[in-house]
Amino acid sequence: MAKVRGAVIGCGFFSANHLNGWAELKDRCEIVAVCDADGAKAKAAAERFGIPARYTDAGTMLKEVKPDFVDIITTVNSHRALVELCAAHGTAIIVQKPLAIDWDDACALVGAAHKANVPIMVHENFRFQKPVLRAREILASGEIGDPTWARFSWRTNFDIYAGQPYLAETKRFILMDIGVHVLDVARAFLGEVDSVFCQTRSIKQGIAGEDMATVLMRHENGVTSVNDFTYESRHKPDPFPEMLLEVEGTKGALRLGLTGRLDVNSPKGARTENVEVPRLGWGHEPWFTIQDSVVTIQREWLDSLAGGRAAQTSGADNLRTFALVEACYKSAETGLPVTPARAG
Repeated sequence: MAKVRGAVIGCGFFSANHLNGWAELKDRCEIVAVCDADGAKAKAAAERFGIPARYTDAGTMLKEVKPDFVDIITTVNSHRALVELCAAHGTAIIVQKPLAIDWDDACALVGAAHKANVPIMVHENFRFQKPVLRAREILASGEIGDPTWARFSWRTNFDIYAGQPYLAETKRFILMDIGVHVLDVARAFLGEVDSVFCQTRSIKQGIAGEDMATVLMRHENGVTSVNDFTYESRHKPDPFPEMLLEVEGTKGALRLGLTGRLDVNSPKGARTENVEVPRLGWGHEPWFTIQDSVVTIQREWLDSLAGGRAAQTSGADNLRTFALVEACYKSAETGLPVTPARAG
């Protein structure tokens, strides 16, 4: 089977994880070009990963290289223009989360890909973390019965601003940066949502947006989920970068704790599973859980292309997650529950 030819746009903070991930999948995929508006960053990435071509203009790259897909790893303000550019070239698209700056842009860029009949996937990797996958597998097996209540939590004091200083100036902050991940996992576990109530706060001095949010959701199947996330928690040990969760069901319960500890109580009895995350050779503390999930979602992308099917986190699927983020902002502004929008 011929290797799929990919190109990367954006060689900043998180791109090394993507590029290392594609290298893990070198038997199926070859990255043939990188692009960044900052030529020095493009040059450094190309040299580090042995990539033959580098560009500072995405349009030129698409014309000259003609990749099978593009992995967009840029900040959110650039997503719509880049997705529409790739769609115009008939190039399949992966785009980092958050999908867009607002609901209108999100619908427009997914619509552009669909109109051009090119696959589009959002790099929404939290649902692909190995401990999360195992917890979801147990829930889906019916071992704890039908879910009745759940909590999905991300609480840390990790200095996220050191690697991404622009986040301090982002007016729509934690809901777009981390909330979109957590709410996506809630959807993956419990299904779609018909009501959202959200409260937000800004704790850290000198930032432009919210750094703490608590979200109560009623899912269409009647389940209630509590979703909370902050960069201003003071617990030790700090759980970064792990997401914690618990689900109660009609027959039992499960709880995912630190370092992949998964406690399950069901009619089979009580047990603890320790879900080990591979420590990739290029990985480093404390990022192993995230880095492994990057490879897993990239494998899902290649599988979807090979199988001619939509990826699990397709553009259409991620619009439903993005609608929850938009509902959270509206609820926080009005103080009222909000029904999430539905894409036309």
